[in-house]
Amino acid sequence: MVLVLNGVLQAKCPQDTQTLYHSHPVYRETATQLLSIPNKVIGPVGLLYVQQREMASTAPHDKNVNILGSDDATTCIIANVRHTGSGAVALAHFDGAGIDDAICSMIQRVQELALGYPEGRIELQLVGGYSDANNYSEELFFKIMNSFHKQPVEVDLTLACVGQLNTTVRGGISWPLVYGIGVNVKTGEIFPATFPDKGPESVLRSARNLTGLPEVLDIYDSSLGLLRIGPFNYKPLRGVDLWLGQTDDFILRHLSTSPDVEPPHFVDEMRATLKYIRDNPFPAVTVFGDNRPHFFRRDEHTGLWTPAVF
Repeated sequence: MVLVLNGVLQAKCPQDTQTLYHSHPVYRETATQLLSIPNKVIGPVGLLYVQQREMASTAPHDKNVNILGSDDATTCIIANVRHTGSGAVALAHFDGAGIDDAICSMIQRVQELALGYPEGRIELQLVGGYSDANNYSEELFFKIMNSFHKQPVEVDLTLACVGQLNTTVRGGISWPLVYGIGVNVKTGEIFPATFPDKGPESVLRSARNLTGLPEVLDIYDSSLGLLRIGPFNYKPLRGVDLWLGQTDDFILRHLSTSPDVEPPHFVDEMRATLKYIRDNPFPAVTVFGDNRPHFFRRDEHTGLWTPAVF
């Protein structure tokens, strides 16, 4: 590489967030600017929501997507890659799995979308993670930075609101300040955001993560305007009924990397996901019986994703 920090090519990537902020104080300033923006609650119209272990890419001329977004990131980190000439963007929600392949794909998608546009540079913004007790966020930060550092193109880190800069302390417990971001596809603006609507088949998409499938799925074809889910399969989850019989606190403590700071809906979503896995132990049979993705396109009248029929 090829990793560019504060305009300077780096021989090696920083080992942790503390090193980054100490060596390049400008990232404190840009993180502070992000944190000064009020959190926006974004509805489903014009939104392409990216769940954990997913990615999506598009460009400003896409009439189907106005906002790319993701939230519910505690120890996870949301990465946004943008080409300054074309405005093409790719957003991913990383939890530690499938990072190298996903970052290669993000850069490739943005380069493809930027073909024919004026030359520009590739920028990277990282938001999420916090000073958690187990250091999960720091380990993830290094994995992501190291992966970008290995890419054959220059990547200019312009925002890193992660780790200590995304942390506040309440009641003796460290909490993330920002759980999610939206990206305005038309302008490239990034802002703290919450998304009550997680898009089509959100429980099916969560089931893929809970059962441990490691790939970061690319869920959108911008050339066709199609949101694409699957096909994928997972193994039946042993003891799922035992899990469902546990208390909310037990589920919170054992299925979260950050049980003290999860959003209020975490346990309800976990229960819904566990029930889905119980009812669909072999999704290759019951969900993707024809081995085809489930496609959704934007309804012109409602602005919502609706099943696409071919």
